[in-house]
Amino acid sequence: MKDFFNSPSFCDFLPDTGQWLLLALNEKLPPLVVEMLRAGIISLHHYLMLFMMLAFSVLFDSIKAPGLGIAARYMFTMAIGRLLRAITFVSTILPSARPWCASARFRVPSHPHPWVQKYYMPYASDARAIHLLIDRDIAYADPAVYPNEYRPDWGSASFLIDFLRPVNSDGSWYNLLKRASGGCNDLIYSGHMLVAVLTAMAWTEAYGGWTSILIWLLVAHSAQREVRERHHYSVDCVVAIYVGILLWKMTGFLWTSKDASANSRLVKLEKIQGQLMQAAKDSDIDAVRELLQQVELGSQSRRGPSQRTISVFACGTIVFSLTAVLLAFTLTNDG
Repeated sequence: MKDFFNSPSFCDFLPDTGQWLLLALNEKLPPLVVEMLRAGIISLHHYLMLFMMLAFSVLFDSIKAPGLGIAARYMFTMAIGRLLRAITFVSTILPSARPWCASARFRVPSHPHPWVQKYYMPYASDARAIHLLIDRDIAYADPAVYPNEYRPDWGSASFLIDFLRPVNSDGSWYNLLKRASGGCNDLIYSGHMLVAVLTAMAWTEAYGGWTSILIWLLVAHSAQREVRERHHYSVDCVVAIYVGILLWKMTGFLWTSKDASANSRLVKLEKIQGQLMQAAKDSDIDAVRELLQQVELGSQSRRGPSQRTISVFACGTIVFSLTAVLLAFTLTNDG
């Protein structure tokens, strides 16, 4: 969304204790440590590459199948996270941590958005007006006179005018939307951090060990860089971390734990250990075979979704995603 407010009464950016903490640490920490914190060690495409390595490492027996199952779970969780993110950042418009963003990227109208003119500007600097607004619960003040909004003929896409706020030289809606690329208001929570957290969660579940600790350290490094470089506020990164963790836990039914079946067999074997040893001492092969069959049947009854179900869901998710991307390119290639 372009500069929605564009008024001097609106705060340029929000106070952020995380930014202040990082600036204070720059004064206290050794210069080498500060330079390491500033360094671009890892970025978004690196996390996506780690995920691709993880998804296809099943081909080399690095993790147990299903590899496409964890890939589908990753993409499905990402889709839910992106949907929740969109609902969150359109609910309340927050100013960008980079106040120069809109003027540097767009030809912004010199007057605020019509909704801002009516519902925000008359009450922005008057505490009594806000009090009356709360009491009456209706916009009672007359807005000031502003220039009319420029409204080009975009056909069926004309509903985008109120969001993109074009000017005479902006051209088609597609070119303007492509240039907008997320706009300049703060998008809570951070999409980059959501990708990083989901990659770390998938890696931790598949591998664990010291490599997972390294991935989480990289996630922490990415979070402080997002705040340090003012791509996001601290709250955006904090929320992305716990939302990513919770979403990954909630979608666990899409990929059963790699050792769930083995643990089930061990529990069953412990229960029949005495009977199995007695049957072996008695050289009763039929009894041994029957007991082992009970172990196998017991582990199967406790399994989650079948391998076939997981594979079908994984393939369906990937095919749907690729189809959506191809259709998007095909239907919008003419602008």
